[in-house]
Amino acid sequence: MQKGAAFSISADGCPKGWLCISDGPVVRANLFCCFDGRGIESLKEGAGVMKPVIGIIGNSHMINDEYLAYAAAEMNVRAVADVAQGLPLIVPAGAGMVCLEALMARCDGFLFTGGRPNVHPEEYGEPETPAHGLFDRARDGIALPLIRACVERGQPIMGICRGFQEVNVAMGGTLYPEIRDLPGRDNHRMPPDGTLEEKFALRHKVAFTHDGPFRALLGTQEVMTNTLHGQGIKQPGARVIIDGHAPDGTPEAIYIADAPGFTLSVQWHPEWNAGDDPVSRPLFEAFGAACRDWAARPVPMAI
Repeated sequence: MQKGAAFSISADGCPKGWLCISDGPVVRANLFCCFDGRGIESLKEGAGVMKPVIGIIGNSHMINDEYLAYAAAEMNVRAVADVAQGLPLIVPAGAGMVCLEALMARCDGFLFTGGRPNVHPEEYGEPETPAHGLFDRARDGIALPLIRACVERGQPIMGICRGFQEVNVAMGGTLYPEIRDLPGRDNHRMPPDGTLEEKFALRHKVAFTHDGPFRALLGTQEVMTNTLHGQGIKQPGARVIIDGHAPDGTPEAIYIADAPGFTLSVQWHPEWNAGDDPVSRPLFEAFGAACRDWAARPVPMAI
């Protein structure tokens, strides 16, 4: 079907002559696929396979201190769409709104992004203190069990900043509430002033292990990254392998040992300028490729 061509809608909400691959009305609108006798094709011009659906776990956000919203930053959505070549689907982090099994069946991978609220320390067995800051318990309730289920199933995940910390906590690890208060550590927080370009500017090196997956993916032992976080990994969780450190020793890159799927996660923010950055682009491309592989896997037909 040519770009911009007209089509009519059938009674079930699908364009006539097209095959809907989803029975959910929200996702259906984004997953129309043409069937012309040769097979299912992506709407994207020139693509040979359908885009994988990548769930982005939304943050709870109050608009004008009155209206609750579930949101994801545009730069995360753009990185998924343009670099990972996936179909971004923002998932509400609201209690009772999401069935994990249904969500995992609908999506091919999940991006756990950054967010101002932190993982609640009760999730890793420590008491709440003022240093822990704000929390998003609704996101905790969805993200942590979802990560554990994806790791065991082999469904691709990628964690960024808070999401990086969520991966560690989900696997039984703990967090420091404030990195800059530790002896010998630097201030990793976002600069309070300046433009976005200044806030997301490259600020420190990250050194990878010699034989780890990050060095293999990026083709180098050391990269420059931005830094915009207050918390950090204290004790790595079971099977969490720290594959990269900042110069002050702060963990910056992890993966899950023996996981059957993609689990690379980072403390910095690769979504910034993801299409042009030589570190961000291959990371999102690899994540997108893993999601496409998951989408293309053989699935037993229900009888």
